[in-house]
Amino acid sequence: MATTSLEEFYQESAGLVPKGISKEIGHFNVFKIDELNASLKKKGGMPYNRRAYYKISVISGRNKAEYADKEIDIDKNALLFATPRIPYHWVPQDDEQFGYFCIFTHEFLVQTKTGVVLDELPIFQPGGYPIFQLSDADAEAVTAIFKKMYDELSSDYAYKYDLLRNYVLELIHYGQKLQPALAMYPLHTASARVSSLFIELLERQFPIESPHQKIALRTAKDFADRLSVHVNHLNKVLKENMGKTTTDIITNRVLQEAKILLRQTDWNVSEIANALGFEQLAHFSNFFRKQTSISPLNFRS
Repeated sequence: MATTSLEEFYQESAGLVPKGISKEIGHFNVFKIDELNASLKKKGGMPYNRRAYYKISVISGRNKAEYADKEIDIDKNALLFATPRIPYHWVPQDDEQFGYFCIFTHEFLVQTKTGVVLDELPIFQPGGYPIFQLSDADAEAVTAIFKKMYDELSSDYAYKYDLLRNYVLELIHYGQKLQPALAMYPLHTASARVSSLFIELLERQFPIESPHQKIALRTAKDFADRLSVHVNHLNKVLKENMGKTTTDIITNRVLQEAKILLRQTDWNVSEIANALGFEQLAHFSNFFRKQTSISPLNFRS
């Protein structure tokens, strides 16, 4: 699995690995995009892979974000939230690119008094593409936060990292306010809790990082048994809360991971099929062709 560590990020983009980075607890850094632009141009954009860190960017310029199953065109200004769970490829469409981005590890925010759990925040929930096109006014407001982070990082203020954590949280809340209201205020009903637990069980099986790894929950009955509910009840709850059947949700997530593994790894198709819970290669090939109209090998090529 192609996963970019902090050390690899610095080697590939900044060219210099900070001393003692492997010993740091809660790494954070912030960059100006135009200062790294020459390096990114040579590489054809940010590599398509999973990153072992979180990233928030504000970018001015035409760009394209490529995910395993979707492309998003950016016309002018964008605010991007990247999580280690979801790989993507950022492709500049203009020579002129401006803005900032910060990178940080999960441990960086764990040290806050609020005890933030990043993957529980709406902005980092699986299944979405947290890219927001911004008006000029919004882009200016977000850029102002990044400028404060950029200046603060080089200061000698004793509590600057506490301040930087607050700036990161401000950016996260800014992005969450741009999300639809329904995503921000889920109903805390019994059915909503079942839906939430189902999604947690599903996502806990991913990402698949080794051909020796194999998902354990593959069918609607598998999940219903684990949640101690009848499969018909689970299906009804998910249909009401998410608009899709249990099988549809599982199918979409397995297909997403299949596309990621076919694009990102050199595993053979049999290894991918086995990791995704298919006992026979033919079953996986039929599944993939039914969902995409092409074979796994054709998708890979």
